[in-house]
Amino acid sequence: MVLIGLGGNLPSPVGAPPATLAAALVALAGLGHPTLARSALYRTAPVPASDQPWFVNAVVRVAAQGEPERILDILLQVERRFGRRRGEPNAARTLDLDLLAFGTICRDDPDLILPHPRLHERLFVLQPLLEIAPAWVHPRLGLTVRELLAGLPPGPAVLRLPAAEQWEMSH
Repeated sequence: MVLIGLGGNLPSPVGAPPATLAAALVALAGLGHPTLARSALYRTAPVPASDQPWFVNAVVRVAAQGEPERILDILLQVERRFGRRRGEPNAARTLDLDLLAFGTICRDDPDLILPHPRLHERLFVLQPLLEIAPAWVHPRLGLTVRELLAGLPPGPAVLRLPAAEQWEMSH
């Protein structure tokens, strides 16, 4: 199971964050990684807290072949296509694509840590993940998504967008 976190809080060349996330999924499908399942879109406060705009976040499960490094390269390519410029950590961005998990692979390379090192700490990842992969078990911690959610301290809100603001795509 290949899981990808999507997020953004700035407009891209294709529009507001919901449109950008939808277009990113189309781009991934065009590169051979179609979406198998997708969560709803959620509005989330920046982490760590700041005065930048709130994010729109989601989690998807995609079809993937090959090595995780190849998927990571494709995610970075798609980010650049939608105007992502990497600079200061946690800065506002048009698109953020995180490789959350690649099957049960655990890796601690300088350029790729699997599963994502902060996945289990983020409500804005776990809440959408619960929608599409409720039986997923964190390969390092041995905990289900529900158990990870139950262990989170109180934090910033994760608000499901209304139906009218959900995915802007025919997919």
